[in-house]
Amino acid sequence: MRGARAPRFAAKWRAVSSSAAPFFACALALVPVARGAEARGSVPRTQAHPPEMTTYVTRQGDSLYDIAARYLRNPGDWQQLASINHVSVPLRLQPGTTLRVPVALLRQDGLNAEVIAANGPAQHAFRNGPLLPLKVGSRLVEGDRVVTGDNGFATLELADGSHIVLPPDTALDLATLRQTALTGATDRIVDLRRGEVSSEVTHATKKDDRFQIRSPSVVAGVRGTKFRVSYDGDKRSTAVEVLDGAVGVDADTLAQSRRGASTAPAPGTPLAASEQLVAAGHGSLTLAGAPAGAPVALLDAPELLHPSKVQDGDEVDFDIAPLEHARGYRLQIGRDAGLLDMIRDTRSADPHVSTGALEDGTYFVRIAAIDERGLEGIPAAWAFERRHMALGASAGRIDGSRDFAFRWYVGRGAQNTRFRFVLGTTPDLRAPLVDHTDITTGQAVVSDLPKGVYYWTVIVEQFDNGHYYQKASPTQSFRLDW
Repeated sequence: MRGARAPRFAAKWRAVSSSAAPFFACALALVPVARGAEARGSVPRTQAHPPEMTTYVTRQGDSLYDIAARYLRNPGDWQQLASINHVSVPLRLQPGTTLRVPVALLRQDGLNAEVIAANGPAQHAFRNGPLLPLKVGSRLVEGDRVVTGDNGFATLELADGSHIVLPPDTALDLATLRQTALTGATDRIVDLRRGEVSSEVTHATKKDDRFQIRSPSVVAGVRGTKFRVSYDGDKRSTAVEVLDGAVGVDADTLAQSRRGASTAPAPGTPLAASEQLVAAGHGSLTLAGAPAGAPVALLDAPELLHPSKVQDGDEVDFDIAPLEHARGYRLQIGRDAGLLDMIRDTRSADPHVSTGALEDGTYFVRIAAIDERGLEGIPAAWAFERRHMALGASAGRIDGSRDFAFRWYVGRGAQNTRFRFVLGTTPDLRAPLVDHTDITTGQAVVSDLPKGVYYWTVIVEQFDNGHYYQKASPTQSFRLDW
C-alpha cells in the first residue's frame, strides 16, 4: 500500500513545485528563522489587533491613582496606564499631558429609562422577579422587563430623549443600558420577546453610541431614526419598518447573543456594514434562521375622510379612503401629537374603523396601511375633537285628534341650544313640508297630515365655549292610513 501511494504523492508534488518553485524556495528558507524567533517569544503566532484607545488630558493635581479611580473598572489598573504612557512618577502628573487609555479598561455606568406613559394593563419586573404595575414616573434599569397586555400601552424615555413605545401584547427586556466613563458613549440594547416596539432614537453624538432592537430573527441597529420592529411568534418572522433615517438589519437570534456568538454589530460599526441597510420609507421582513430580508418600499400614507368631523356619536369611528394594494389598516389614538401617550390600537380589514367610546377631549389619530406581506406603511396623523352628544327622537299620534307629536331629547346641555325640525315625503328631505328652526323646547306638533309616508329628523345646534356644534338624529319614517 505504501508503494502504491508514493508515486501519486510524488507526481502531485512535482506538479505544484514546478509552477511555484521560487515561492516555496523562499518559504523553506524562512521556516527555520520563524520557528526560532517564535521559540524566543519575539514573533507571535497570530497578529492581534491593537487595543482601542481614547485619550485623557491631565489637569492640575491629577495622579494616575485618581484617574484610575474616576474612570477605570479596576482602580488597580493604574499600573497599565503607567506602562502604556511610560509614566515613572504616577503620583505627580504634568498638567496638559495627553494619556492614552484603553477603552476596554473603562468603567461602564448604568443608565435608566423613565416611564412617561402607561395605560391599561402594563407591568414590569426585574429579571425573573414578580410582575408589578407599571407606573408613570418609575425608572427602569438594565435587566428590567416590560409587558403590556390586551389594550395595554407604555412609553419609556431614555436619558438622551429617545423613546420606546410598546403597544398592546408586547414583551421586551432592557438587556443593556450603559454609558462608558470618560468617552460618554452609550450602549442601549432591547430584546423584543413578542409583539412590537416603535422607537424614536435621538441622533448619536459619539461614534461608539449603539442602539439596537433584537428579536429572535434580527438585530436592528440605528444611530438616530424613527422605526418599528415587530416579532410574530407564530410565523417566527420579524418586520422592520423605517420612517426616518436608516436601520442596519442583521439576522441573529437571542440564543446566539447569550452564548456570545451574536452577529450583532459592535458599537461604532457603520450601518453600511450590516447585512441589509433599510432606508426611510422601506421595510424588511426576516424569517428566523434565514438571511435578513431585502428592503421593499412601504405603502404611502392613507387619507382620512372627513378629518374635521366632531366625534359626537356613541363610538369614535373613522372612514379611510381605500388605498391600492392595502390589505388592511392600522389606527392608533393618543393624547399627544407624537402618540407617546397612546390609548387605542386597532387593526381593520375594512376602511371604516370603529375604536369604541372615548371621554370628551382633544385627541390625535394616526393611520397606516398594511400591505400583503404584513408590513405597515407610512403613517399620517390628524387631530380630532371628541364631544359626545346623545340625541334621541320619537313620534306618535295624539289620541283623539289628527295631530301628530314629535319629541326629542339631547344628552348634553349648553346655554345656547336650539333645535330644527324637518318633515318631508322623501328620504332626502330636499323638499320639506315643514322646516321649523330656533325651537327651544323638546317637541313639535303637526296637524291634519293627509294619508301617506313621511320622513323626519331633528337637528340640535349648540354654541359652546365659542364653538358651533350640530348633530342630526337619524331620519325616521311613518305611515298615515286615516
